[in-house]
Amino acid sequence: MTDNKTPNAAASGTFTIGGDLTVNRLGFGAMRITGPGIWGDPKNPDEARRVLRRAIELGVNFIDTADSYGPEVSENLIAETLRPYPSDLVIATKGGLTRQGPDIWKPVGRPEYLQQCVEMSLRRLKVDKIDLYQLHRIDPRVPVEETLGVLKEMQQAGKIRHIGLSEVSVAEIEHTKGIVDVVSVQNLYNLANRKSEDVLNYCEKNNLGFIPWFPVAAGDLARPGGPLDQAAQRHDATVAQLALAWLLRRSPVMLPIPGTSSVAHLEENVAAAGVQLADDEFAALTQLAS
Repeated sequence: MTDNKTPNAAASGTFTIGGDLTVNRLGFGAMRITGPGIWGDPKNPDEARRVLRRAIELGVNFIDTADSYGPEVSENLIAETLRPYPSDLVIATKGGLTRQGPDIWKPVGRPEYLQQCVEMSLRRLKVDKIDLYQLHRIDPRVPVEETLGVLKEMQQAGKIRHIGLSEVSVAEIEHTKGIVDVVSVQNLYNLANRKSEDVLNYCEKNNLGFIPWFPVAAGDLARPGGPLDQAAQRHDATVAQLALAWLLRRSPVMLPIPGTSSVAHLEENVAAAGVQLADDEFAALTQLAS
């Protein structure tokens, strides 16, 4: 059933990123606090700030952003709104995607560009060290040894604590061994899209955090009267809450980061931490989606 008390991300349990950064597993993705097409300022900047403040109040202590969200807008809003940061807050950011307009994303993995990305994220977030810095995409035109090599140099200089990857295969993760120590992977994954199942299993086996982006998409499974809708009604929950509850149950290394620009939607998402799926429900939903 759903916990009807004030929602709290702590109900999702914890995971320790890189062995030293313990976070509540239900985090917040700060992509949607920007304009349409993830471009420019949000339509309602005050509501975006309220969302960030409310996330902290609801026990969220893992926020995921990127320099390309806006670009720059998301990181700036986080710093303006949340500094001085709570001592337990982990902010993850990403670099390596350039923006030429709304909904346009192009990878650039040249070392000098990534070095600039890190330095500028440090300035925008107003921190001395980035807790988790993720390569947003591997650039096929640049040897990954060069791209990750400069991130390792920044890590050794004390500007990055941990390094993560985004949208990678198991083979690509394996290839990074000997270049850097990767602690997390951020891939597209949700109840309806399980193409990264092998990557999730790899992360679980190796205790890497798995950060599913687009976590609440349920596709045809969410149709009115369908099995997911029926299960949601049994829990007095929304389909989105059930999709998040399924993710949290799916793996102990799962770190969902649902994003929104609305406080009401944020509260609804965080309440998913209190939805407990019975074994047969979890099995049925898993089978349904596969």
